[in-house]
Amino acid sequence: MGAFVYVELGTSIQKSGSDLAYLCHVKWYSLAFSYVGVGCLLISPVVAAIQAHTFSEHILKGLKIRFTQEHHNYWAQKLISFSLLTSALIICTGFYWLIFKGETQNFQNAFANTTYAPGKIVNALFAGLFSYGGWDILNYGVEEISNPRRNMPLAVSIGLSLITVFYLSLNISYYTVLNIPQLLESKAVAVTFAQKTLGHFQYIMPLAISILLIGAINSTIFASSRYLYAAARIGYLPSFISCTNKEQDSPRAALFLQLILTIGFSFAGDLNQLINYASFATWSQRACSILALLYIRYRHIKVHPDAIKTPIFMPILFVAICISLIVITVAQDFTTSIVSLSFILGGWLAYFIFKWDRALKSVEWYQRKSAQLNEKAAVYTQLIFNGIIDSEIKE
Repeated sequence: MGAFVYVELGTSIQKSGSDLAYLCHVKWYSLAFSYVGVGCLLISPVVAAIQAHTFSEHILKGLKIRFTQEHHNYWAQKLISFSLLTSALIICTGFYWLIFKGETQNFQNAFANTTYAPGKIVNALFAGLFSYGGWDILNYGVEEISNPRRNMPLAVSIGLSLITVFYLSLNISYYTVLNIPQLLESKAVAVTFAQKTLGHFQYIMPLAISILLIGAINSTIFASSRYLYAAARIGYLPSFISCTNKEQDSPRAALFLQLILTIGFSFAGDLNQLINYASFATWSQRACSILALLYIRYRHIKVHPDAIKTPIFMPILFVAICISLIVITVAQDFTTSIVSLSFILGGWLAYFIFKWDRALKSVEWYQRKSAQLNEKAAVYTQLIFNGIIDSEIKE
């Protein structure tokens, strides 16, 4: 449902940058600037860092690389961080054990010891929804999509249908072979699955999973670099970040900055906690974007003539779900929410300090010095990345 609501946003406001473009379209500039900080400094690098960390876990566990000193193993994972065939192998093996070997004991009392605590449910939803993340990737680069009215809903329908079938099949396969304690203890479930079922072929699995993760990291980098680029293009970040090589249409400066931020967050802490931080910020941002869509509908603000409109109950129900996830997290897990809210509040305050016309922007020496610094950075960036600065006049 959320994916189709974002298709409406993407076809209504056909500008790259996703949530940034939508919030700016309704002139909620302070909120848009706030989420630029959240998206660029928390969500995008955290997601890429999690994917890179998972990549390293599969390589080290699959190849049975282990160091005598635990801190050596920790640093090795971080340094290493920097297909459908795999899924089919797991699914076919799992279903072979289920159908032909009759391995059904792990499905008996499958919901034993289930907890219904709201905080636990929300954390589980965050983890599950994080796995399905990616349905809004196209919104970040909508300017690069031909015929968005046709291709965006088509991509979402086919992509989500296939992913849902694959994920359900993968989980059935995992639970057929592995019991709950084994799943909880494993840091790389696919590798543990392979070690129990594939014999000497188990060493194929970490390589295959890593290839899949390269694709996931690629999509994250695509989205996050376009987000940085879009923010720099409208002046919310220094203009040198919008440096683009026009021959390949590649925002090289934004890609490089994204790499630096990802490397930094790969050392930031516990994997599950990072998922919760990023998920809370992501769903609060999505709630604001859907509120912007409802505001557009209510005020009849002009949108692209090729816009697709979803039934009104869909954005209303989706924003209600987003707000519920946020409120329950604040009530049940204040530590997670305060970290993410600090980023949001920090971005909001930064807007009034650096972008508000009555604050530093009204001080002549600040305008002069910031312009000089930005110009020098832009010159060196264009030379280093063989690109030109792209800019857009904000309405």
